[in-house]
Amino acid sequence: MRDQQESKDLLYAIRALEIMMSSGVGLEAAILSIAGGGYGIISDDFQKMIKQQKKGKTLEVSIRELMKKASSKGYNKLLTTMYNNVKSNTDVLKTLKMQAEAEEEERNEKMKKYIEDLGGLPESLLSIGMLSPIMLTLVGLAPQLMGDAGAIMGSIPSTSTMMNVVRAGLAFTLVGMALIGMKAHTKDPGV
Repeated sequence: MRDQQESKDLLYAIRALEIMMSSGVGLEAAILSIAGGGYGIISDDFQKMIKQQKKGKTLEVSIRELMKKASSKGYNKLLTTMYNNVKSNTDVLKTLKMQAEAEEEERNEKMKKYIEDLGGLPESLLSIGMLSPIMLTLVGLAPQLMGDAGAIMGSIPSTSTMMNVVRAGLAFTLVGMALIGMKAHTKDPGV
């Protein structure tokens, strides 16, 4: 679960860090800005990192502890980049740009796969949702429509029996539509 929460806002956090640092803002100020909110669990983690710094821990130690806690590959990569920048004063902008592009590409691949996995689900949902009630209405009206035709066709079930069939059919339709919706929801890539 944490992995998905981290991945959800990671691209936006990386882009924000990239923009701030390319405009001359230092890493600590950029971390403070991200901690201000809007980036989900990443903002929460950065707030904790700032609180640790206020208690006397160095930024290097705080980032290293957060690296142990991170569960997504991309978030761990971001923290490693930040750690290397603090420790060795590396070129963080170039690395952030490359990470953002890789994260964006991965996100696009997840969306493509999600769209492919859904395939004909919307059409199926629409067909079931529209055709089933129409057909069931005709089944429910059959006793009234074929009133005197019973002698030719044999016995026709009573109206109450047909209405029970219609109710069961509508319930089955609702369950089917809910299951199709759940299938689409469970395949959600979370981006």
